[in-house]
Amino acid sequence: MGPIILAIESSCDDTAAAVIQNGTILSNVVANQEVHQKWGGVVPELASRAHMANIIPTVDLALKQAEIEKSQLQAIAFTQGPGLLGSLLVGTCFAKGFAQSLDIPLIPVNHMKAHILAHFIDDPKPNFPFLCLTVSGGHTQIVLVEDHAKMTVIGETLDDAAGEAFDKAAKIMGLPYPGGPLVDKYAQEGDERAFDFAKSRVPDLSFSFSGIKTSILYFLKKRMAEDPEFIDKNLKDLCASIQRNIVEMLTDKLVKATKKTGIKEVAIAGGVSANSELRKQLGIFGKNRGWNTYIPKFEYCTDNAAMIAITAHYKYLAGDFGDLTTVPMARMKI
Repeated sequence: MGPIILAIESSCDDTAAAVIQNGTILSNVVANQEVHQKWGGVVPELASRAHMANIIPTVDLALKQAEIEKSQLQAIAFTQGPGLLGSLLVGTCFAKGFAQSLDIPLIPVNHMKAHILAHFIDDPKPNFPFLCLTVSGGHTQIVLVEDHAKMTVIGETLDDAAGEAFDKAAKIMGLPYPGGPLVDKYAQEGDERAFDFAKSRVPDLSFSFSGIKTSILYFLKKRMAEDPEFIDKNLKDLCASIQRNIVEMLTDKLVKATKKTGIKEVAIAGGVSANSELRKQLGIFGKNRGWNTYIPKFEYCTDNAAMIAITAHYKYLAGDFGDLTTVPMARMKI
């Protein structure tokens, strides 16, 4: 039998725990933090306090759902970074204490690598090498993945992330946090060609989303001055148009990456990979261009501990462990 590992994810505002045995996920529990909605975004101090309240019941539930006793665990995995330092500290300290009490190894995991390796939880799994467009509220990257451990960022954002652009556009339109999923929801009934927005032109495989955010802001300011009810009257068309523009920026660079590398194994990962339009367009591009495309299940797109667990599984097999000197890192590269 393969290793039984408890994994903990606490990089931002979700407290998550999962149990994996021999590469098979036995449980995957996520405790969301609704406290941030009233503030229109994640408040780091409130997030770390909520993690402290949630982590013990979340881990306890994950073990119970997996029908695994603490004594059966062979390692404790945790998110080392990147993320909010206070949130990461809660998960790191809990993992260290738990591992030390059981006298079992610690496995620190890179959050962004884990998003990519979420593709190895279920079939079909990508073949190496493959390209992964990793898009979230904090990151936008194109990663060349050569094996479970060897990954190289070949393109990334120069400023803001795609997920942040979705959320900021939603906030400008008066939608509650988190706004990205609401943009996706309203876009389903809108005209994606109703409006267009200026996009930053950046070289090669780089991204920039600051320009489109500014374009959306000034466009809406001008229209609202002419008609204070403009957003209410055109919300669905605005959401559809904003979504189309951001997704086009992502897929345009992904096409360039496949041409540059010659790789036709293409995946998406991260919170924005739950976006219906991005998932749809990847399928269309795959069919038209002969790509083999891979899209994670919704539950493995947003932050979760199952992706930490599968990454830890491969690190365990490779003998790649941490120790009690391992520290969380708010900024951490692949």
